[in-house]
Amino acid sequence: MTVADPSPSRRSAPTRADFVAWRQASTRWADIDVYGHMNNARYFELLDTAVNVHLAEATGVDIRELPAVGVVAEVSCRYFREVGYPEPVDLGLAVERLGSRSVTYRIGVFQGEGDEAAAEGRFVHVYVDNTDPARPSTPVPAQIRSALEPLLRPASQG
Repeated sequence: MTVADPSPSRRSAPTRADFVAWRQASTRWADIDVYGHMNNARYFELLDTAVNVHLAEATGVDIRELPAVGVVAEVSCRYFREVGYPEPVDLGLAVERLGSRSVTYRIGVFQGEGDEAAAEGRFVHVYVDNTDPARPSTPVPAQIRSALEPLLRPASQG
């Protein structure tokens, strides 16, 4: 008997339908490495920006000033095809898990008109007390939770 492996490393590329909120980012000449595709570090910058800009826009506040802030606990990216310059990229955002003290995001990176992602990032925020120098973990603030609940979409097992 063969059992399908639904682990993230075995899933196929997500499609645009897997994501809820969208933004577009420009690619820059400096993003491209000597092999002609976007440098890995730039993907991580885009993932971070997609999450934090969405939070700031959806809450209408400076998220850095909240009593609890999200710090990155984990970030990863799976690559399916190259992304290059000069075309912009579309970044799709979904929340895979909204826990009591953490959030797991999925961010799809798309370029061109195709339906399948060129890359998919996973980004985990753990919320910490922004008023305590020791930064103990703390519950996700209500205004953040309200901004993220509409984005909840479990990862497809494609």
